[in-house]
Amino acid sequence: MGKGRHPGGGKKNDEVDDSLGSPRHRNVLGRWVPNEACRPLVDDAPVFYPTEEEFKDTMAYIASIRSTAEAYGICRIVPPASWKPPCTLKEKDVWENVKFSTRIQYVDLLQNREPMRKKPTRKRKRQRLFNSRRRRRARTASSEVNAASKSEENFGFKSGSDFTFADFQDFADEFKESYFDVKDRSQGDNKWVPSVEEIEGEYWRIIEQPTDEVEVYYGADLETGVLRSGFPKASSSSSTTDPTLHNYITSGWNLNNLPRLPGSLLGFEECNISGVVVPWLYIGMCFSSFCWHVEDHHLYSLNYLHWGDQKIWYGVPGSHATKLENAMKKHLPDLFEEQPDLLNQLVTQLTPSVLKSEGVPIHRVVQNAGDFVLTFPRAYHAGFNCGFNCAEAVNVAPVDWLKNGQRAVELYSSQHHKTSISHDKLLLAAVVKTIRLMCGKSDFSKELFEHYRWKGVTGINGTLTRALKARIRLEEKRIASLPATVQFQKMEGDCDLNTERECFSCLYDLHLAAARCSCSPDKFACLRHVDLICECDPSNKMVLLRDTMDGLNAFAKALEEESISAIESQALGTLEDSSDTCMKDECIDHSEDSEVGSSGCDDLSVEPMKLGTIVPVKHWCNKDAIFPKGFKSRVKFFSIRNPRIRGYYTSEVLDGGIIGPLFKVSLEGHPEERFVHIEPEECWRKVVQRLENEIESQKSLGVEGLPELQQLKDINGLKMCGFSQPIMKAIETLDPNRKCTEYWRNRQAMKLEVADIEETTLAVESQDTSSS
Repeated sequence: MGKGRHPGGGKKNDEVDDSLGSPRHRNVLGRWVPNEACRPLVDDAPVFYPTEEEFKDTMAYIASIRSTAEAYGICRIVPPASWKPPCTLKEKDVWENVKFSTRIQYVDLLQNREPMRKKPTRKRKRQRLFNSRRRRRARTASSEVNAASKSEENFGFKSGSDFTFADFQDFADEFKESYFDVKDRSQGDNKWVPSVEEIEGEYWRIIEQPTDEVEVYYGADLETGVLRSGFPKASSSSSTTDPTLHNYITSGWNLNNLPRLPGSLLGFEECNISGVVVPWLYIGMCFSSFCWHVEDHHLYSLNYLHWGDQKIWYGVPGSHATKLENAMKKHLPDLFEEQPDLLNQLVTQLTPSVLKSEGVPIHRVVQNAGDFVLTFPRAYHAGFNCGFNCAEAVNVAPVDWLKNGQRAVELYSSQHHKTSISHDKLLLAAVVKTIRLMCGKSDFSKELFEHYRWKGVTGINGTLTRALKARIRLEEKRIASLPATVQFQKMEGDCDLNTERECFSCLYDLHLAAARCSCSPDKFACLRHVDLICECDPSNKMVLLRDTMDGLNAFAKALEEESISAIESQALGTLEDSSDTCMKDECIDHSEDSEVGSSGCDDLSVEPMKLGTIVPVKHWCNKDAIFPKGFKSRVKFFSIRNPRIRGYYTSEVLDGGIIGPLFKVSLEGHPEERFVHIEPEECWRKVVQRLENEIESQKSLGVEGLPELQQLKDINGLKMCGFSQPIMKAIETLDPNRKCTEYWRNRQAMKLEVADIEETTLAVESQDTSSS
């Protein structure tokens, strides 16, 4: 899986080989050699059979088997017998008319081949599999010579023909039957078919001891967003009426849903990255292969075989990934010398027998139609198909993946390898989500459901806590190594809102920190390559930080203590009044002034003090209001210290860093009496709760002249803070370009709704008038 990855630099849609000499137009001449089988002796990976109840919760089930299965790197999951999702690819119109692209794979060259830059020498006689020219032909003075490029200098898979599913099945079945001589081996009406073990032995014979040229097609890395997914999706016309189909559409095992399930960090990835967040399809035939590789960013992957012949897998646990890499470099030194990143190209096999001899633990899975195969972080895996089949796969990122993901981006940086996702962005988004859930409304069922997914990630030993602290330590070390004269500045709220920056040198993701020089403001580097930007004095260099180290440490402490008190202290300590915009009374149009709610306190009105500044990113607005940083207002209300009198309460919007705004309500003259929360309504709920307790307490002592509790029932927290008309109209002027999109979308929808109501009312009145 991965974003836009095409092994070996092979082109996917152009330079397609559909000539008379392509495998599609050849007769199969090669034959099975059973007495030379090279089937490796490999133990099977574990197989899991979830119950109906266990199968309901995908993320919880994956977590439950991790402690057993991760040591194998791979495992098979057999769904309950009742789980049989319909495959949309088998619909007649799709099966017969929709075409997909393929690649030509040279199976006999996946292990035993010479570096492409060396002249080919034939030391052994090779029987031609097809009745056509040899694959490694002498080059002519044709366009082939002129089209030579860097991608052609490396071994890869050339683009093959486009097929419909029906055509590809015919082609694949004919190849398999001819290769294994099925007709001659069958007796009467009893059709003989080769066993999985016989196919496996022959496959590795071709890999280890090739005597024939074996070329096959593979429809790999097919984008479901372009073709279509094999799983039903909500766009299906019958999805709203068929309850069984609806269950398949919404199931966590439907690979269209898996990446963004609650508890998966890919849920914070806003882009539909093909092959990572959006599933890929794999249409296979006998011997079509997927070579040794790990998932992008060392993510988990889940593969489902919709239908067809078996798919055989081999897996190595992530703990032994380096040992596999060393073994492959040892046994294929010339190939790695030519292509140091060979394992990133997915074009090279090495037999399990050789890997075992080098002490690499390896296990096997035979995936049948209807089975899932789960691979774990940094677990190398490879395999091949036993015949015509169709699989679908996608990635997922439980919280325990974070440490593997961090190692992946550091490795990518050392290899100058481009990233597919922003690891830091996902990490910080998970931190924000967890903290907001931690102090959110406990009576909101959806939030409770999501909070359950994050259970166990907080606390001093929580998975998320440890991941954030490790990332902070790494960043602090890098900052400490910078020249003392380098300047620091906090990133603007909308920094990288539309474009994710990367280091010009090593391609490291710059979501957390980015360096640049005044001489080249559009050239960015990571903290390790600041000195490579230019030769200017370090004092000209500026490091942009997503948040200060103190701010990030406050978040780590909040996770550790499962309390936002550390964030509150940090926000209060860094509050800058100088940047706030004063709100003068003459700036407000009082013609639309309204009193606060139906609270029974008719003399309540909010006095604005400062407008603040707009921060056009998530959480700094909602559909009802915009929350400017530094906003300040006051309102007179019953005092929590003596409810018989009224005192002024000040409401403020503080900068909570990556978590977004923090709202503070305090009693003037008593700074210790303050209420801080991520939601303004919750601040005022706490005020009201304190008031109710104080009133009840004083009533019990016989105090008279206290307000009635009913007067407190309908207090609206948003309005008490000042986030209502006419103050909101003044705040709107701070956002002339309407960057606070959630708020403005709702405003537009409300205007359209009002217009529809007015139009309907006029139509009814007109009809009544004409009738009379």
